[in-house]
Amino acid sequence: MAYRTVNPYTEQTIQEFAEHTDSEVEAALAKADALFRADWSKGGRELRLAILARLSDLITANRDALANTMAEEMGKPLSQGQMEADLCADIARYYADKADDILKPEPVSSDVGEGWIEYHPVGVLLAVEPWNFPIYQLIRVVAPAIALGNPVIYKHAGIVPQSAALFADLVRRAGAPEGAVTNLYISAAKVAELIGDDRVRGVALTGSEGAGSKIGARAGEMLKKSTLEMGGSDVFVVLDDADLAKAVEGGIFARLGNAGQMCTAAKRFIVQRGIADAFTQAFVGAMQAVPMGDPKNPQTLLGPMASREGLESLSRQVEEAVGYGATVLTGGKRAERTGFFYEPTVLSDVMPDNPAFYQEFFGPVALLFVADDDDAIVALANDSKFGLGGAIYSADIARARALASRIESGMVFINTPTISRPELPFGGVKRSGYGRELGDVGIKEFVNRKLVVVAGA
Repeated sequence: MAYRTVNPYTEQTIQEFAEHTDSEVEAALAKADALFRADWSKGGRELRLAILARLSDLITANRDALANTMAEEMGKPLSQGQMEADLCADIARYYADKADDILKPEPVSSDVGEGWIEYHPVGVLLAVEPWNFPIYQLIRVVAPAIALGNPVIYKHAGIVPQSAALFADLVRRAGAPEGAVTNLYISAAKVAELIGDDRVRGVALTGSEGAGSKIGARAGEMLKKSTLEMGGSDVFVVLDDADLAKAVEGGIFARLGNAGQMCTAAKRFIVQRGIADAFTQAFVGAMQAVPMGDPKNPQTLLGPMASREGLESLSRQVEEAVGYGATVLTGGKRAERTGFFYEPTVLSDVMPDNPAFYQEFFGPVALLFVADDDDAIVALANDSKFGLGGAIYSADIARARALASRIESGMVFINTPTISRPELPFGGVKRSGYGRELGDVGIKEFVNRKLVVVAGA
C-alpha cells in the first residue's frame, strides 16, 4: 500500500513514504523481542513509568505541532487536534501515576492456602491503527504497554505517515529504548505475516469491520490474543423531557466532530415524538449554520473528510439511501468547493428495508428517527449489528439510567455526547468488536494473569 500525505483541504499531495523492507521489519521485530527478554520488561516498573511521565510532558509541549500535522494529513480542525493531544497527554500521565496501583497483586482466597494473582507482560504486541485519531489511537495501546513492559510495533494508516513518525519520535525523546515502540510502514500482507511470527504475542486493531474480521481470524488461527474496536452506529436518544438546547448542541458536536469520522459519533438520532418537531427544526438549523472550511482556521468546526475515497463512499451511501426512500432534510451532497467536503446532512424516513438502516455512515450524515415510548426507543436502538456507544438526553436521570441498562452497547453516556477519558474503559459489543482499552480494564488485556498459591498458608 502507499503511504502518502494528501492534504484533504487543498487536495494536493504533500509527501510520500516508502514501505519498510523485509529486512527492516525483521530487525525491528528482533529488537522488540530482545527488549522484552531484557531488564526492560523483567525489572522494576519505575523506569517505564518515568518515560510515560516525560511522554505526557512532550505531548503537551508539542500539542500545536501535533494538531497542525493532523490538520494537514486528515483535515482535523486545529481545536479538535489540540483536544486530542491534551487527551493523549492525560492518558500517558494516568498510567504513569496509576499503573503501580492497578497492577499490584490481587489476593485470592481458597481452601488450598494463600493465593494471589500477579500481572506480567506477555511480549511484543502488534497494533494496527486508523487515521481518524492519529495520536489517540496509538497512545491507547502504547501507554499501557510501556507501563507493563510489552514492546509495541504499530502499523498506522497509509494517509497519516507523518503523524505516525512524529509519535514514534516523541516516545524516543521521552527516553524509551530502541525496540520499545516502533513505527512500520507495511502492507496488510506483512501484518498477516507478523501475526504468524512466534515473537508477536498479541494484536490490537482499531478499524473497519473488514480489517477486524481478517485480523481477528488470523490471530485466532495463530492462537493469539486480540482486541478489536471496529465500527459503530451509535444512538443519540432525546427524550421528551430533555433540555432541547443542550441536546441540539451535544448532537451537533457528536455528529460533526472530526467531520463525523468517528466510530463513536452519534449516527442514529432517536427522538421521542413529543419533542420531535422542535428538535428536528432546531437540529437541522444548527447543522446548516455550522462553520465549514480550512481546518487550520480556529473558527472551523467542520473540516474536510480525510480522503477522496471516504468522500466518494459517503456520497454513494447517501444516494442509495435516497433511492430507497430516505428524505433529505438538509445537505445530501458534496460541497461545491475545493477539498473533500461533504455538506452536513440529515436524513429521515429511513425504513428497515433501506440498506442505510443498518449501515454506518462515516461522515457528517445523521439519520433521524421518531419513537413513541421507552420500549420503542430500546427496540430501535438495539436493532443494529453494532454496539459501541450511545447517548441519552433526559431531565429524568432514573429513567435515563434504566434505558442505558437496556441498550446493547459497550458504553452509554447520559446528558453528554460519547467522550473518552483515561480512566474510562473504551470498547463495544456485537460487530463493534471485543476487548477494552484505557482504564484499569484496558491495561489488563495483554497480561499474563499469573496465579501463585502457597499450600497451607
